Amino acid sequence: MYAEGHIIHALAQAGFRITQPRRAVIRALLEDEGYSNPAEVRQRARRYCPTVGLVTVYRTLDLLSEFGFARRIHTEEGCHSYAAANHGHRHSLICRRCGTAIEFEGCDLAAFLARLSRQTGYVIEDHLLELVGLCTPCQMGAVGGR
Repeated sequence: MYAEGHIIHALAQAGFRITQPRRAVIRALLEDEGYSNPAEVRQRARRYCPTVGLVTVYRTLDLLSEFGFARRIHTEEGCHSYAAANHGHRHSLICRRCGTAIEFEGCDLAAFLARLSRQTGYVIEDHLLELVGLCTPCQMGAVGGR
């Protein structure tokens, strides 16, 4: 996972202001092991900056996604959530019950993507892969629902 200082430095180098609310959102995102919707990020961020607004949370999460520091997660409820991203090209494995999100490396999708490109005529530039299931503790009933 990226360090808070690395993210702040990269954003500052790109010309973005590093405000207290923006720092609070970054910190709130990094401290969650799973994924959070913007309202949940805001709730945690308010511990570091009580005045952080929901618009700032959305804008900061979008900015972090654009820079590759956050991953946008599509949940069953239809709303977007976010998780802190690790270095490099990775994919997500998400527990649908407790919300734990882990990343894994490697994908052997080249043949599938080439076939899909031929079939559809699309030039596929990138891909996201999210696998949803139940983690071991949730399978055993040890964790409550989300």
